[in-house]
Amino acid sequence: MAAVGQTATPARQDTWMITVILDGKDLGIWDTSDGGEKDSDENKYNPGGMVGEISLGGRPTIGELTVSRYYDWQRDLAIFAYINSRVGSGRGTIGFQAMDFNGNPQGPPFKYTGTLKTFTPPVSDSSSQDAAMVELHFTCDALLDPA
Repeated sequence: MAAVGQTATPARQDTWMITVILDGKDLGIWDTSDGGEKDSDENKYNPGGMVGEISLGGRPTIGELTVSRYYDWQRDLAIFAYINSRVGSGRGTIGFQAMDFNGNPQGPPFKYTGTLKTFTPPVSDSSSQDAAMVELHFTCDALLDPA
């Protein structure tokens, strides 16, 4: 919440630029993301004397992160073999840059790092006119603070 006298800076889901670098290769801008939540293991203890449970805290974990974009064969077909060869071992950096309503960057980006777990080419359906999407699914090991 903004302090008295300050204006809140609004944000929408469409005011983010998502970028992916896989083993040093820039894969460009992506359209959507899902996951990447930071959580922790639950660790509770029941002391004697019926005192009740106490929380001992827990190890932080980062959820898996999926990014997707519409399939553009001129852009994406050329990198399919590259991405496909890195499933299970390729190291990715996924950046999230906040933007204002005019598309100007706002503050430093935050980034995830992880291993490419799954590559999903576009789904085919002869009776659908939906956009064909390509997805990358990462098992994350770090959520880096903006710097």
